[in-house]
Amino acid sequence: MGNKAKFVKIKCSKCKSTQTIFGRASTKVKCLDCGGIVALPSGGNAKIRARVEEVL
Repeated sequence: MGNKAKFVKIKCSKCKSTQTIFGRASTKVKCLDCGGIVALPSGGNAKIRARVEEVL
């Protein structure tokens, strides 16, 4: 993702809903629809556990 922080549009692997998250999330990010974890903090860029649709 580079040095600049970016927002990422993702698609949940469980329920297929889309949402936009911050690429450097510092907390667990849950899907707004099903509650599944879609990103985990990793000290820098988040570890995204969903399909990345677009980097904004």
